[in-house]
Amino acid sequence: MDSLVQDQRFSGADWALEEIVGVRYEDCAFHDVDWSEARLVGCVFTHCTFGNVRFNAATLDRVAIMQSTLERCNFFDATLAGCKLTGSQFVDCGLRPLTVDGGDWGFVSLRGQNLTAAKLGGLRLREADLTGADLTRVDLRGADLSNARLKDAVFKGADLRGADLDGVELRGVNLGGAKIDLAQAALFASAYGAIVSG
Repeated sequence: MDSLVQDQRFSGADWALEEIVGVRYEDCAFHDVDWSEARLVGCVFTHCTFGNVRFNAATLDRVAIMQSTLERCNFFDATLAGCKLTGSQFVDCGLRPLTVDGGDWGFVSLRGQNLTAAKLGGLRLREADLTGADLTRVDLRGADLSNARLKDAVFKGADLRGADLDGVELRGVNLGGAKIDLAQAALFASAYGAIVSG
């Protein structure tokens, strides 16, 4: 049975190399916590705040971080597999290099974040806020970007083939050098007023 931790504040904890399984955290705060090379499995964080937390080389397996704020956290060389980050907000975080294996990042805010060369293929990013994010050389093949906000995002050299762009405001998105498929090319042409005919 999962253990539940509520309304706790953790400051300066050294949990490097720890394995934490099935713990649920609600309304908790984590500050200057070191989770480097830790393994978190099936944990759930709801309405939590993370400040200057180190997830360097950590593995998050089927972890849910929902309606939470992560500020100045470092995910250097971390792996997120099947994680759910619904409604969470990343502020000034270090997110590269980062390995992501599927999951649901719907409604997540990654405004202004640097995700250069991240592998986000197949990731659900429905209604995510990627305003001003640097997505240079990001692999987004087959990702769900429907209704995502991409204003001022940079996709230079990114791979968007097969990604769902339904409901995306495509005008003003910097796609220089990005790989797109024919269906997407028609979408972009239409966004700029072209009439696409067979």
